[in-house]
Amino acid sequence: MKEQNHLFLDVLNGKKVDRPPVWMMRQAGRYLPEYMELRRKYDFFTRVETPELAAEITIQPIDIIKPDAAILFSDILVIPKAMGMDVQLVDKVGPFFPKTIENKQDVDNLNTDEAPERLQHVYDAIKITQEKLDGRVPLIGFAGAPWTVFCYMIEGKGSKNFAKAKTFCYQHPELAESVLDKVTDVTISYLKNKVAAGAQAIQIFDSWASLLNQKDYAKYSQKYIDRITEAISPLAPVIIYLRGNPFAYANYKDSSCSAIGVDWGISPTIAKQLVGDKKVIQGNFDPIKLLMPIDELKKETISMLDEFGTQKYVANLGHGILPNIPVDHAKAFVDTVKSYSYK
Repeated sequence: MKEQNHLFLDVLNGKKVDRPPVWMMRQAGRYLPEYMELRRKYDFFTRVETPELAAEITIQPIDIIKPDAAILFSDILVIPKAMGMDVQLVDKVGPFFPKTIENKQDVDNLNTDEAPERLQHVYDAIKITQEKLDGRVPLIGFAGAPWTVFCYMIEGKGSKNFAKAKTFCYQHPELAESVLDKVTDVTISYLKNKVAAGAQAIQIFDSWASLLNQKDYAKYSQKYIDRITEAISPLAPVIIYLRGNPFAYANYKDSSCSAIGVDWGISPTIAKQLVGDKKVIQGNFDPIKLLMPIDELKKETISMLDEFGTQKYVANLGHGILPNIPVDHAKAFVDTVKSYSYK
């Protein structure tokens, strides 16, 4: 077994550390030439659903960028796909659902009983990845928050405001809650299976948290995330990533999650005030700043580390790494964090 790096898990478990751990959202993917080579050979869901390919893609940044944690290559939309919906990834368009949820019959047609078993390819990918990691770094599994997944199931594609999804909530609140319940139930089973297969931490992505006001967020998002966190946190540390909704950070102060992921739109000082001192904070380097000259990038990274403080912190981006980021810039970000010493 190679040298083991437990730093990421140490922080999530409340231990004191000499430096913050670092990884990057979407680190397994599109900015790496090695990934693009596989992309030219295999379509997206072939890459996701072939355990050997998913494992290879997960390992690529560990070998090249050397962060302190790996995150399994997959997608949040494997959940509706497993529930029987047709999910496509259209080039230059993004995710696309030829048939969306529109009425009670569509909701009743969602298959929740068999969905977790249909995701066996993910669990197999975790096992293969763990063999290849050989203990070098921990492996993160993830899922979309039910609200974020719901948005795609109703809207049928990406959107700036997901007006169709929000309208569905306001016009058909009982059907909306039924869909969210079903997605939550499948997600809990899915994540339990991921942990059983070898995932050592779980991240929940609420990428569309910004669409809801405080009252609606509690109704349509937080209560479902809370259900997931309560079910999974006894098994593995849980990180909740919220984009564009800083008031919601404080909502999770008493959650059973271990960490809150914050985006780049908030200062470290305010983030710490909102999250409090009970939770680890993860974030929040602006991904576009990775395009800065490397010397400036390093200064910005150190400034962020200084502001977030000495403990209960995981360095990361405020959102996923962009496709046009040079590999040496991504590596400079990771290396700067790894060479950082707390003052």
